[in-house]
Amino acid sequence: CQEAERKALLQFKQSLRDPSGQLSSWVGEDCCSWSGVSCNNRTASVIKLNLNNPFRDSFGSFEDDAGHELGGEISPSLLQLKDLEYLDLSMSNFTGFQVPEFIGSLKELRYLNLSGSFFSGTIPQSLGNLSNLLYLDLNNFLDQSNQIDLEWLSGLSSLVYFNLGGADLSKAGAYWLEVFNKLHSFVELHLPNCNLPSLPLSFPSLNFASLQVLDLSNNDFNSTTPHWLFNITSLLCLDLGSNDLQGDIPDGFASLNSLQELDLSGNSFLGGQLSRNLGKLCNLRTMILSRNNISSEVSDFLDGLSECTNSILLEKLELRFNQFTGILPISLGSLKNLRHLVLWQNSFLENFGQLSALEVLDLSENKWEGVITESRFRNLSSLEELSLTIESPQSLTKDSINVTLLFNISSDWFPPFKLGFIKLRSCQLGPKFPTWLRNQTELRTLVLNKARISDTIPDWFWQLSLTLDELDVAYNELRGRVPNSLGFNFPATVDLSSNNFEGRLPLWSFNVTKLYLLQLLNSSIPKSIGNLKQLITLVISNNNLSGEIPLLFSNSSFLYILDMSNNSLSGSIPESIGSLRTLRFLVLRNNYLSGELPLSLKNCTFMESLDLGDNNLSGNIPAWIGASMPGLSILRLLHILDLSHNDLSGFIPPRVGNLSDMKVEPPKSVQHEGRLRVVTKGSERKYFTTLYLVNLLDLSSTNLSAEIPAELTSLVHLGTLNLSHNHLVGKIPEEIGNFEWLETLDLSKNKLSGSIPPSMASLIFMNHLNLSYNNLSGEIPNTNQFQTLNDPSIYEGNLALCGDPLPKKCPENGGRSPVPRGDDEDEDEHDKLWLFVSVALGFIAGFWGFFGSSC
Repeated sequence: CQEAERKALLQFKQSLRDPSGQLSSWVGEDCCSWSGVSCNNRTASVIKLNLNNPFRDSFGSFEDDAGHELGGEISPSLLQLKDLEYLDLSMSNFTGFQVPEFIGSLKELRYLNLSGSFFSGTIPQSLGNLSNLLYLDLNNFLDQSNQIDLEWLSGLSSLVYFNLGGADLSKAGAYWLEVFNKLHSFVELHLPNCNLPSLPLSFPSLNFASLQVLDLSNNDFNSTTPHWLFNITSLLCLDLGSNDLQGDIPDGFASLNSLQELDLSGNSFLGGQLSRNLGKLCNLRTMILSRNNISSEVSDFLDGLSECTNSILLEKLELRFNQFTGILPISLGSLKNLRHLVLWQNSFLENFGQLSALEVLDLSENKWEGVITESRFRNLSSLEELSLTIESPQSLTKDSINVTLLFNISSDWFPPFKLGFIKLRSCQLGPKFPTWLRNQTELRTLVLNKARISDTIPDWFWQLSLTLDELDVAYNELRGRVPNSLGFNFPATVDLSSNNFEGRLPLWSFNVTKLYLLQLLNSSIPKSIGNLKQLITLVISNNNLSGEIPLLFSNSSFLYILDMSNNSLSGSIPESIGSLRTLRFLVLRNNYLSGELPLSLKNCTFMESLDLGDNNLSGNIPAWIGASMPGLSILRLLHILDLSHNDLSGFIPPRVGNLSDMKVEPPKSVQHEGRLRVVTKGSERKYFTTLYLVNLLDLSSTNLSAEIPAELTSLVHLGTLNLSHNHLVGKIPEEIGNFEWLETLDLSKNKLSGSIPPSMASLIFMNHLNLSYNNLSGEIPNTNQFQTLNDPSIYEGNLALCGDPLPKKCPENGGRSPVPRGDDEDEDEHDKLWLFVSVALGFIAGFWGFFGSSC
């Protein structure tokens, strides 16, 4: 290669951080042979740098890639590469550094990919100088959201592919369509999750003659579907998913007769019917209409498709979470190419047995009833994935499920298919273990949860020599021993909860990353768990475990969720817990743990939920919770903190007001999932996949004294605050009206005095309040939210309170009622507001960003 360019590349390498050695081959004289470098065969000049991070291929990866990603400052020595046409720095980590202005001087660039690289700042205007650029991918390229304008785009007249997913274009909301309309060379335009506030209903000067792919998903559109879209007849793929589109699905989509992929999912106000005209989309291969409000039957649409003169090409049809009803029509059987059918949460009656090409069948969360025999599956010879779960209240116990669907499969039936994925939940497969699984030698996922199986797992199953991604046989009555013969891929999930297995648990494969053993174990925590060095999730709650917490987890450096709640564990919380640096959920509630909170918990800086309620812990609430140190945030990510029902003492540390995740609006996307039940007086709220939305602080029954710190009111997105059954004194903070999202407030059984702050009337979401048995005085506010809080028990035990809804009337002159001298400590439990939180956690990781286009 050219010597000047070799030196330039070495300078570029020297300026970067390369922890994984991605550029370790950059030695020697011939830079054209270096990894990621390509040269012109004739001139030996560098024309291509492909430095995509090979360790991360998506924006939603859970694993921390900090040990692999390129980072640091991009050296201007790249300007020496005069013929550079291709530059890919995607999936790197350039946090703290901006996209350099000089990139706009690489005049020969045809391809530029900076997606997922966490640059700081914004887009340099100089990018508009790259007039030869054909491909520009800036999808989620910034480390934080900054408003971006689009004026720099006008110079990119050759652009064919453009992706700006995740950028904040709210500043360009009034003119964004005009900007892109002037660049008529577009073939693909991706603008998902861009905070675009509006989709113009009319646009007369449309100039998208070449456009084949348009992705406008995950924006803030709040209108009907504009009809100018139906004039872009070149479209092959259109994604309008996860917006707020309204009205009926227009027949105008039928004019897009080249369309191959259509995604209108996640528009909860988009409804009406699927008309027969939509069946004219004979080139359609993928149609996703999930999470809308479409009603009636699907017959007209499918009948329309069946009239296509050429063979029907539809391969993927997703209709989950709508209001479809009726029997699936016979014309469904004409979809000979259909491979992926998802019908979650509707009211269909099945009729899918003729789909011989079907590979994925997902019928979950419908109201299936009756008996299924092998005849329903006899013709599904191509089937690879089967998912069928029954719509029912989610529960953690097998006895509360009303099973309405029975599998009655002959014991000598051999299925015509080889499944890789089976998920059957809340269906009756038992009482015998299903023998039709004995030829399913390609299984990777096996879920037979709440299947009413009362049997031993037969030897032939263990002899299938399966290597699984997931094994879930929880909530049955399975017996016998679990052998070591099963293998697991990485990562793998195992759930054996609530069965009657005997003997020791097997020595699990190191590849197991999530392990659930609820209602299964006796005596002590199995030592074999300590060998699982890749564990991310360990849930061993609701057992009869006793003794101290063993030092098993020092090797579990990736542990994210640890739940040992509802056991009989005793002793202190070991200091070794602090070695779990990645821990985000620690749930030890309802044991007999004693002693003080270990100082080592300070090291768990990513902790989001700390639930130590209902133990015998003592000492003060540590002042370091919520504290800030240079370069370190101590438990500031907590959004669930429960220390209730312990023997703590002292005061509420003001730094609790620094818990930053209780200050901000929850993210728009699922960060993690779990099962959580909050029971309050008169109501029960359950959380199954929205745990990340819960902000809770429970310090009740902990012997706390002193005043409620005003700093606590800075937790503006707190949803539940329970400080009841303590010895708190002083006034309720005047700033309590700052709790904008507060739904439940319990300050009962304290020694609070003074009046009820008027600002409390501004808590418009509050629907559960308990101020009983304090020393509050004066008139109960009667405006706004207090008009709905009219149960006298909310205020009883405050002898100096007056006004509705108490029978005691206030003096007509507006004076305050006299404050009694003695403290009324009536401990009548009749109107106690109990708060019970139980968490059994699962996990989906990821951060809000690009929900990839279906194209």
